[in-house]
Amino acid sequence: MSLNDLLFTGFNRRVAALHRDTGEILWDWKAPAGSSYTNLLLDGDRLIVSVSGYTYALDPLTGAQLWMNEMKGFGYGVASLASVHGSSSAHLLAAAAADAAGAAAATTAATTTAT
Repeated sequence: MSLNDLLFTGFNRRVAALHRDTGEILWDWKAPAGSSYTNLLLDGDRLIVSVSGYTYALDPLTGAQLWMNEMKGFGYGVASLASVHGSSSAHLLAAAAADAAGAAAATTAATTTAT
């Protein structure tokens, strides 16, 4: 089993890994603290989970909890998660680079046409 075979979902302080081809639940985990909305970020070899002010790192292949941070003094609510290793940020960086390259090409073409 590899990360390419997995899909992650989270709700009500729970996280589950599903096989992306079959939908079979391969593992599930319940946060020992926090409640409500569960925010996820696949950060390379870590699945970062935030639940109502508590942040956890899980092994994405097994669901084993690697660490927990209570984030004292930060409050509660839906957390924003970002990382240079996170799959969503890598996708956004690639899209932004493609947009910038397209804009630069369009500007060059417009300048060339105008002269």
